[in-house]
Amino acid sequence: MIDNKTKTISAENDIPPLRRIICHHPPIFPLSIHTLYEVARKTPLPEISVSSFKISRNREMFFKVAISSLITIATSIYFLYYLPPFPHKPYYHSLFTSDSLSDNESISNHLYTLTRRPHIAGSEANAEAAAYVLSTLSSYSIQSHIASYHTALTYPESRSLVLTRPSPDPPVRFSLEQEIYEGDPYAEPASQVEPTFHAYAKSGTAVGPVVFANYGRVEDYAVLKQMGVNISGSVVLARYGKIYRGDIVENAYAAGAIGVLIFTDRKDYGGGGAAEEKWFPDGKWMPPSGVQVGSVYGGAGDPTTPGWPSSEGCERISDEEVEKSGDVPLIPSLPISWADGDVIIRTVGGEVGIGDDWQGGKDSPVYRVGPGPGVVNLTYKGKQVISKIDNVVGIIEGAEEPDRFVILGNHRDAWTFGAVDPNSGTACLLEVAERMYKLQKKGWKPRRTIVFCNWDAEEYGLIGSTEWVEENRNMLGSKVVAYLNVDVAVGGPGFEASATPQLDGLLVHVAKLVTDPDNSSQTVYDSWVSSTNNPKMGRLGGGGSDYAAFVQHIGVPSADLSFGGGYPVYHSMYDDFTWMKKFGDPMFQRHVAVASLWGLVALKLADDELLPFNYHSYALELQKSAEELKDRALNKVVTLVPLLKSISEFEKAATKINDEREALIESKGWKSMWKDGHKIRELNDRLMMAERAFTDREGLSGRSWYKHLIYAPSKHDDYGSKSFPGIDDAIEKAKSINTTESWRSVQHEIWRVARVITQASLCLVGKLT
Repeated sequence: MIDNKTKTISAENDIPPLRRIICHHPPIFPLSIHTLYEVARKTPLPEISVSSFKISRNREMFFKVAISSLITIATSIYFLYYLPPFPHKPYYHSLFTSDSLSDNESISNHLYTLTRRPHIAGSEANAEAAAYVLSTLSSYSIQSHIASYHTALTYPESRSLVLTRPSPDPPVRFSLEQEIYEGDPYAEPASQVEPTFHAYAKSGTAVGPVVFANYGRVEDYAVLKQMGVNISGSVVLARYGKIYRGDIVENAYAAGAIGVLIFTDRKDYGGGGAAEEKWFPDGKWMPPSGVQVGSVYGGAGDPTTPGWPSSEGCERISDEEVEKSGDVPLIPSLPISWADGDVIIRTVGGEVGIGDDWQGGKDSPVYRVGPGPGVVNLTYKGKQVISKIDNVVGIIEGAEEPDRFVILGNHRDAWTFGAVDPNSGTACLLEVAERMYKLQKKGWKPRRTIVFCNWDAEEYGLIGSTEWVEENRNMLGSKVVAYLNVDVAVGGPGFEASATPQLDGLLVHVAKLVTDPDNSSQTVYDSWVSSTNNPKMGRLGGGGSDYAAFVQHIGVPSADLSFGGGYPVYHSMYDDFTWMKKFGDPMFQRHVAVASLWGLVALKLADDELLPFNYHSYALELQKSAEELKDRALNKVVTLVPLLKSISEFEKAATKINDEREALIESKGWKSMWKDGHKIRELNDRLMMAERAFTDREGLSGRSWYKHLIYAPSKHDDYGSKSFPGIDDAIEKAKSINTTESWRSVQHEIWRVARVITQASLCLVGKLT
């Protein structure tokens, strides 16, 4: 019933057309703005009274003012109640690992293309590989570009090695060449492989008796000292396999050696000498002439631009200043094969190396420590060149938080062909990009920005990633959610992961969602924990790959993923597509699994409204590291109380932010979406920035580039991950000189760590003191 003056709505049929459309239009929405306006304009509206609110007839201005509000209300009501929902993020995440998106053949093709030629950093072949990565990312509609730097790289000019044996045996001049096998499909491009050398090795000649120093560790030199072996003036023969080769050279120099030879022992890389173990191409093991090349640089980034990016024409320090930095060797060194190492060690006399740890494999001679009587003449001459290197960067911009970045990184440069290291990872990076492109075509858009980075010159000293981080330090420090690294994606079976601890739970969760590539009846997680009750999670204190600049320099939550860990033909000419196809991953299913794991972790970090970080795991890890410190023989003047107290407060802060996170998850819904939006952003910022709080602007004592006081490399092993590295360095020094001042330095380092942990706690709590 409607009266003449103030018509009151009393039945559905009396509802004006505009309102009828808003409330009852079937789900063929959306109508255009023009349609809604025309309906509203043409509808005769008498004066209407709704709760005493009157609207005058024929007031055209009313429609102009109100129509946008009506459309907003109509659209909101429709989307809330009528429109079938778009697929949620979990739908796209499950689709990401489906057979319809994954493609082992595509991965194989990428790897084959990338490894057709050797592509050392600074070479034309590596520039061509960069162009391939750039064009591939661009073909997936990913905005991509090259970020170039001009860096100091070294290459060999000449090298020689002569062994003088006891009379009547004649001298031996070693060829120092890796042999091509019969039927080698890479025989022709093998001629482009650089002669075996150590990057940044000192040029010079060393002539002296040979001392066998086992793996070249600090503890090995302690054993030699106990045995009364004089190392001064000798050339050390050490085998690779326990510590970074640069530290092998540094430790030898510290002990008084004048030169170093590093060989890959058959015991470790040649199958141990067992008859059933065949070397490549008949088996997976390193052939007798295989040589593991690599860098002996102890720093990160271009040695001539410490702390700033190597742009063209930039400031550089002198060669003398580089040497004074302590990051480059001061004695010459060469890598040699296990066949050459075997010849040399047979000329070494003296006492027998103690225990199995000092001996070789089956059919090896008895390893003695020397010195001599064998004498070697080692000569190496290198050249330093300012070379252009190319990082490839691709970006998928986030739809809701474009100023928050999730970065996936892998390096491209290789010492030789690089099928395992690093291009198994490069192929997986391109596979992840292609799958995300396919998701985009189905309607997916990431909440946060995803960045793909393909680094250059990693092998020389993490140079490409370090220069990029140094150039973008402030932006990355304020915007990066996490960095996800894959270097060697596949070297064999068995999943391995390392991470900053707040990512532990996420990695476990994702591993439960991906099928084990070697046993389809179980997940990656099942195989990961098959030998233990808990997955073995490594940490990122070592300097072995491109996560270093992100974790250790600017404090970004990070992870590193791989299958297979170490592999026998590491850094040799035999790391090619044939080895991968025969032994590493014949069906490329492990590559598919790495891409699934890597991509799913990235999707969770990019799409989850609340970041999937758990700092309670971090608190437990800090407690564990502190307990290990308790077991060290500390001086009575040193107390761990400040450290233990800060960890206790950090655990409380981690519990509090976890509770906040759970409360927000429980409250989520249409009613609270707008109200809680700023809370979600603010909580995510605290989760993201807490890792930054573990850094200190002064850095580690004597190693100022390393700002993270929880995770950094061991001083005597760049690959070794140390918790509380500053405390560890101070303890080692104090034990050596045992002065009051040295133990005071230990206490100072304990206080420094306690202070950054307190800062991290304040960051998690999010309130001013």
